[in-house]
Formats: sequence, C-alpha cells, structure tokens
Amino acid sequence: MGSLGRRTVIKGGLAAGLGLTLPGRLLGEESSDVVATSAASAASATSLSPYQRRVMAVAALQVQRMGPKVWRSDIVGIADFAQPSWKPRFHFVNLEAGTMRSFLLAHGRGSDPGHSGWLQSFSNIPGSEATSRGAFLTCEWYKGKYGTSIRLEGLDNDNSMALQRAIVMHPAWYVDQTMIDKWGKLGRSEGCFAMSNANFNEALWHLSGGRLLFADRIGEG
Repeated sequence: MGSLGRRTVIKGGLAAGLGLTLPGRLLGEESSDVVATSAASAASATSLSPYQRRVMAVAALQVQRMGPKVWRSDIVGIADFAQPSWKPRFHFVNLEAGTMRSFLLAHGRGSDPGHSGWLQSFSNIPGSEATSRGAFLTCEWYKGKYGTSIRLEGLDNDNSMALQRAIVMHPAWYVDQTMIDKWGKLGRSEGCFAMSNANFNEALWHLSGGRLLFADRIGEG
C-alpha cells in the first residue's frame, strides 16, 4: 500500500513549537534535528502538561523517522513503559489537532517476571513473552483468541520479529480498573499490546490502518 501523504510541515512544526529535548535512549534520536526544522505554530499544544508535550514531540519525531513506511500519520500511538501498569500509559496523539488521550495498557510477562507492575526489560526473542521496543506499523484487523485484534509489523531491529511472534494489539479482561483496585496493577500479556475491552474500539477506529505505534521508556508523568 502506498503512502497517504506525510504532512511533514504539521509534524515538524509541532515538534519545533514544543521546543523539547528528547531523551537519548529513545530510538531514532539522530533524527531530532530533522524534526525541529520548521518554525510553524504549535499553539494547540500550549494547554498540555510538560509530560504531554514531551510525548507529543516523541510522536512527531518517530513519524519523521519512519517517513513513507507509515501510511497514515494523523494519529500516533505512544506506549510509555517508563510508567507502571496502573497508570494510563498508552497515549493516542493527534498530531493534526495537537491533542492526546491516554489509556491503560498491559506489558508482557517476560518483561516483568516478578509481576511488579513495572516493565523491567524489552525483548525481541521468540518465546520470551516480553514486550518489544521500537516502531510498529498497525495493519489489518483479524479474529483471534481475544476477538478482533490488530496485526503489527515491527519496523526496527528491536522489534523485527513482531509478526513471527504474533505480537498484536488486542482487548483483554485483565486490563481494567477493577484489576488495579483489587491488585494494584494490571495483568500481563504474552508480549502483546493489550487494552481494556471497554477501550479497544478506540484502537480499532483511531489507531489501525497503517498508523504508527511506538513503544519505549519515554519519561516521568
């Protein structure tokens, strides 16, 4: 499928207007000078918190880094695994509107073997049941173990095995506020990006179809 247009002025202008320094541990840091080339206005982002502006700048950076590999660049999913599972850490960033909405998200049991609620490590190894870091392309819907799910294609070396590992986006019963109320944390996936049953339609309608999902440790909320 071909690119649907990159909207580089919007993305570059947003990151430049936010004026943030991104953490060096993020994938694609070398592209930060490209993102900051435009001086267009980012007035729509002025009502966001410093953390939200940081996440939005990461989204703009990663869309620039992926370029034509991303088919649709209006909304980006950012999974911030610097946050624990009891916080809404899956951010849907609308680069065109300068807005952000956040949801609960589970990580893989292989990334948190002690079930502390904190991601301890990333892995791209088959059978690890761990979460992978990096940029993913959201692909088609399909019917799986958890119902309608979204296939993911890994675009970085750190997540290149996503298709072979069947790392996808899906709804799950163990991602719910009631789990947090009872246990203080969410359940764990087998490495997939699992959202609550109540919120997964948000991903189906707003994050699938060739958009970007980026996972890493972003920063403090």
